[in-house]
Order: sequence, then structure tokens, then C-alpha cells
Amino acid sequence: MIEKIDHIGIAVSNLEDAIKLYSEALGLKIKEIEIVEEQKARVAIIPVGESTIELLESTASDGPIAKHIEKRGEGIHHLALRVNNVGDALEILKEKGILLVDKEPRKGSRNTKMAFLHPKGPKALIELVEH
Repeated sequence: MIEKIDHIGIAVSNLEDAIKLYSEALGLKIKEIEIVEEQKARVAIIPVGESTIELLESTASDGPIAKHIEKRGEGIHHLALRVNNVGDALEILKEKGILLVDKEPRKGSRNTKMAFLHPKGPKALIELVEH
């Protein structure tokens, strides 16, 4: 079911400042910046080997990233695991009693399908992502 770690999402208050740190200090290259309307987020995609880092800045004060930063501060928001079919993975996990944030896949960055597992089970916010 799980193919690999797809990306790590990091919540940031200021995307430009975070990009500067990751590009200038760490020497990483920004592949693209995208707005994901459904998530109320602006996302910088940074390839690192076979995975990526997603820097996530909220585009609205009521967005999930803004709420996360308000409660927990900036930092790791989620771990994304690549699967070949998000819908099938959700069904399997639901049958196993795993709490889900999303019952159905939704649109993610880079034209992916994605869904979140509730952090109460795995003790972290896990995103399943299908390319």
C-alpha cells in the first residue's frame, strides 16, 4: 500500500523568509510555488532526493495552516506517504479502525489526490498522496 515517503509539510508564517533559509543556507532549489485554493495555502516545493519538502504558508486566517501555527507554532505539519490509490488505501485503513480526517480523497498540490489520517492513531498528521 505505501510506496515511499512523498514529502514532509512544514508550516511557516512567511514563505519568502523560509524559502531564503532553505535555498541560501541549505543550498536547496525551489522547484515551484503553487497556491492550493482548497487548502487555503501557498506551497513551495523543494526536491530532496526522491522526496520533497513542502513549505506551507496560509493564504487565509481561517486556513488549516494558520490554525496549526496559532496552536502549535511553525514547524513540521505533516508527513506524506505515497500510495498508488488513495481511495483504496482509505477503505483498507477504515476497515482496520484507523480514524480518518478525510473520508474521500481531495485535490492536493501538484495535481495529486490526497487525504489525511487523524493524528490520534499514528501520533502524527499523516497524509496519503497519489500522483
